[in-house]
Amino acid sequence: MKKKMLRSLLQETRIFSGGPKVVAIGGGTGLSVLLRGLKKYTTNITAIVTVSDDGGGSGMLREDMGMLPPGDIRNCIMSLANTEPIMESLMQYRFRDGSLKGQSFGNLFIAALNDICGSFDEAIKEISNVLAVTGKVLPVTLSDVVLYAELEDGTIIKGESQIPIRQNDINKRIRKIFLRPSNCKALPDALASILDADAIILGPGSLYTSIIPNLLVKDVVKAVNKSEALKLYVGNIMTQKGETIGYTLSEHLRAINDHSNGIVVDYAIANTGGVADIFIEKYKTENASPIVVDYDNIYKIGTRVLEGDFVSIENGYLRHNYEALAKCIFELINEEKLSKDKKRLLDYYFVNGKLKKSRKSI
Repeated sequence: MKKKMLRSLLQETRIFSGGPKVVAIGGGTGLSVLLRGLKKYTTNITAIVTVSDDGGGSGMLREDMGMLPPGDIRNCIMSLANTEPIMESLMQYRFRDGSLKGQSFGNLFIAALNDICGSFDEAIKEISNVLAVTGKVLPVTLSDVVLYAELEDGTIIKGESQIPIRQNDINKRIRKIFLRPSNCKALPDALASILDADAIILGPGSLYTSIIPNLLVKDVVKAVNKSEALKLYVGNIMTQKGETIGYTLSEHLRAINDHSNGIVVDYAIANTGGVADIFIEKYKTENASPIVVDYDNIYKIGTRVLEGDFVSIENGYLRHNYEALAKCIFELINEEKLSKDKKRLLDYYFVNGKLKKSRKSI
């Protein structure tokens, strides 16, 4: 307790820096991968996570227990956790047989805490304390929301898990997505973190089912626009079956803009690293291909492009190299935000020291 009080006092008097305040908004695998890199440079991380998942183990718990889906939250918590390997293995363990086959122990742990604590957000706080999480993981809303998509031919698809399946079958682009209830309120802590952020990061992840659903929650866009933070979008490496086949990077940005009444992203972080032919052929079976960075159209939107080689291979799939991605993000934060504010020099040197260590390790 005394240690926490001392740290709080040092932060208030700017003798101690935990690093810049970063908010990452999204869901799915993309967000959890990004968080692993961010925590190397700052302890002031807030992950704001979509809660519209209705498939898999999360969907089962949502239907059976009337709780919010825990899967994406669990993955983000584990990315930010500072715990023993055996505990991480336990939290990510999936039962192989019986009535619990396919279900994650971590999901069940969160479900139990949800019942004990009486609310989903309190359950997340408790499990974060148990696992010594760096920063905070927050559901974007506590409302029981359902995600819908309207395709170009007018077809309406209900449910996050059904959107990519039926979109792929019908083969019409998504015109828009929306939530029901439409007036769902954002978690106050999430809005406060957005307003206080130095950088707000959208993505990487599924455009229509992981990133944009967060922006449809009441007051989230208002807070993002009001915030003086840098606004960043991390583009995916490949287009995605059932969501963004054929999309360029500017089309991803326009979809965000169209669903948010005008959020202008300051920087789009784009992968320009090569993708091996074996993966090009593998993803062709899903009609997916590397996302084209159409610079002229991006600049017309008012967004600048940050390039880099962010390709990594994990279990035979293309993923972002979270170390290279985080390094790129914090170099930008230092240059564009911290170095220009004399009151933030401590944060600047804190991050700069981390970046120097990162460069030496490469």
